[in-house]
Amino acid sequence: MPDSSRSTPAKVEIDKTELCFQGFYKLDKLFLRHELFNGGMSKQISRELFVRHDAVCVLPYDAARDEVVLIEQFRVGAVGKVDNPWLIEMVAGLIDKDERPEEVAHREADEEAGLQIAALWPITKYFPSPGGSDEYVHLYLGRCSSEGAGGLHGLEEEGEDIRVNVWAFDDALQAVRDGRIINAAAIIAIQWLALNRDEVRGLWS
Repeated sequence: MPDSSRSTPAKVEIDKTELCFQGFYKLDKLFLRHELFNGGMSKQISRELFVRHDAVCVLPYDAARDEVVLIEQFRVGAVGKVDNPWLIEMVAGLIDKDERPEEVAHREADEEAGLQIAALWPITKYFPSPGGSDEYVHLYLGRCSSEGAGGLHGLEEEGEDIRVNVWAFDDALQAVRDGRIINAAAIIAIQWLALNRDEVRGLWS
C-alpha cells in the first residue's frame, strides 16, 4: 500500500536550458534539480527533452452500427522495428497555439477520414513518453455515422497518404488482442470503449 503520510515531491529548479536542435520539432537539454521523496533536493542532473506540440486523437464510433473508423498510414518511427511500418491508427493531429483540442478533433476527422463528428466524449489525457518528451495527448471518442466511410484521404501538401476503413468494434478489439493494432492511442481508446460500450451505445444509439 502507498504511504499516504508522505507528501508527493513538487519542487523543480531548472538551472539552464540549452537548445540542441530546432526544426519542425525541437530538442532541448535541461540542467535541473528536483525535490526528493525523502526530502531535500537532488544534485544537478541533465535531461534531453523532445519538445513538440500537444496532440489530439479521436476514435470515430458509430454507436448504432457498433463500428469504429480507423486509418492506416506510413510511420517512420516503425521502420526497422516491425515488418510493416503502415500502422492502424486513429484520426489524430497536433494542436496549433490558438486552437482548442475539440477544434483539432473536428478538423482532423474531416481531413484524414472525410467524417463529420457530431459529438465528442473525452476519454483521457496522458503523456505517451514523459521520460524524454513533453507531448500531452487529448483522447476522445467521436460520434459519427460510418455509412459510406472509407477511401483515401489526407493533405498532399503535408505528405499524407491515408487509407480509411470501417471496422466492426469486436474486430477492432480482437486486433488489439492479436497485436495487429500497436498504436498506443488506439489501444487505449479501444480498450476504454470495450469497458464503456453499453453506456455509450445507450446514449448515442
